[in-house]
Amino acid sequence: MKDFNEEFQNGQNDFSQNDLKRILEKSEELNSKFKEEGKLRKFYKKFKLFISMLKDYISGSYTEVPWYVITVIGSTFLYVINPIDLIPDFLPFIGYVDDAAIMAICVSFVNEEIQAYEKWKIRAN
Repeated sequence: MKDFNEEFQNGQNDFSQNDLKRILEKSEELNSKFKEEGKLRKFYKKFKLFISMLKDYISGSYTEVPWYVITVIGSTFLYVINPIDLIPDFLPFIGYVDDAAIMAICVSFVNEEIQAYEKWKIRAN
């Protein structure tokens, strides 16, 4: 069985512009998961910020973020979308533990970039 780091690395290495578009198409599904699932709920505000960053990136209005940050966020969201991952989402009580762990890794990894984006977003509005 693959571990978290291997899953995370594979997702990041294979990430493409098409994956980014797919994530944005599935943003409502992701929104529901982050808003309603207990383990993911604590990341809801970060999720909203990440989605906003991805939308601003793909629209070309915010391109100051390095591609690797986009791939980290994107591969995290692809992992969360996948119902049959390391711990299948349908398992009661533990189904989203791995998703929350991957999200926590993502948040810690991109923290500086997301803070820079927040400052930019405030100035842009």
